[in-house]
Amino acid sequence: MKFFGRNKQVQIRGMYCVALLAACITFLVTSAPVHASKMDSRIESSAKKSYVFKTYLKDDDIKIESRDGVVSLTGTVSEESHKSLAKETMAGLPGVKNVDNKLEVKGERPAENSDAWLMTKVKTTLLFHRSVSGLKTEVTVKDGIVTLQGEATSQAQKDLATEYAKDVDGVKDVKNEMALPKTPKKTHQTTGEKIDDASITAQVKTALLFHRSTSALKTTVATKRGVVTVGGTARNTAEMDLVTKLITDIDGVKSVKNRMTIE
Repeated sequence: MKFFGRNKQVQIRGMYCVALLAACITFLVTSAPVHASKMDSRIESSAKKSYVFKTYLKDDDIKIESRDGVVSLTGTVSEESHKSLAKETMAGLPGVKNVDNKLEVKGERPAENSDAWLMTKVKTTLLFHRSVSGLKTEVTVKDGIVTLQGEATSQAQKDLATEYAKDVDGVKDVKNEMALPKTPKKTHQTTGEKIDDASITAQVKTALLFHRSTSALKTTVATKRGVVTVGGTARNTAEMDLVTKLITDIDGVKSVKNRMTIE
């Protein structure tokens, strides 16, 4: 009788373990989609609140859909650079595994190295750099020659705008017709708002790609709390120093850790 009693207890324990295992599996199966759903919602919300989306892409019609960290971008943007900016910003957000960029550019896409194409690149480059007045600078391009108009706060700012525009890949020359104030204005380098890490990374990557001095370099960029870490290879210390200089002047960057190696 004792033998049969023990056998019964073993059966009961076995049934209990099976039931517990089934309950655990059910919990995991049902909770995984909920967790994924929360993560996807957080990704979509973070993108919409990012500096790039609120500042540069605010007038574009971009739809963001995330499923288990795989993001799909659909809709239209006004410029080709906006398409890559949206992708780079999404790729830098926590939880994003991959970005399927299906965005389309409104109107006819300008031919590579055409005047319209160069104008977009110069405008974008000046917008990213905090030491130049990108929003107040008018940019026109004819036969590869860039003309800058508007007002600079100082001669130093005007010279830097010329330097940045000249270094955009494809630009032949720059005519800087920006006016200077009669009395020098004191400038305060403030961004006006905190810029998120994903937006900083996207701006840095785009700026390095647009500048001819750095476009051919193989770099990796990561940002944490405004501190940018750049890796990759350079041909000499001058190239490394230029990368640091360009990144330091990007909106939102607090400091740069240059870990590039010389080939």
